[in-house]
Amino acid sequence: MILYDSTLITPTTGLMIWTLVTFGLVLLVLRRFAFGPIQQMIDERRRQITADLDAAENARTEAQQALAEYRQQLAEARKEATKIVEDARRVGDERRAAAVADLEAEKARLMRQTQEEIQAETRQALNAIKQQVADLAMAATEKVVRARLDEAEQRRLIDEALADVDLSTLAPPAKEGEKA
Repeated sequence: MILYDSTLITPTTGLMIWTLVTFGLVLLVLRRFAFGPIQQMIDERRRQITADLDAAENARTEAQQALAEYRQQLAEARKEATKIVEDARRVGDERRAAAVADLEAEKARLMRQTQEEIQAETRQALNAIKQQVADLAMAATEKVVRARLDEAEQRRLIDEALADVDLSTLAPPAKEGEKA
């Protein structure tokens, strides 16, 4: 069996006073050395949390602004890229059209040059044919006459023979807009 001391359990006036005095002293010591610093730490932590929340809000606002700026820059970059592509396409089309026009002009020039060369060669061939016809006419005339003719008489006979020959039938037909 355990024996209890009844004085410790029984509340008496002296015990109550000493308990209250001890409690008051502990309360004063705690208030002076513990509650003040604890309250300061709580206040400092509250200020730090408030500052962190403000900083987070500012960072969020800045991030939203940066995102908006990025989206705007992206949209401008897309517009610029589209414009560059359209400009390049337009320049390519213009260069292609210029190249085609240059080729057409070169083709027309070469066609004119070729036609002029053909006409010149045709004239030369006709002149050669006239000369050969004249020589043949002379040879035939000499055989018929059996005598040699002087230069003036030869020219007269050649001119008469060529007057009767129509050489225009030997030339190719002229196209519209060309000289015969």
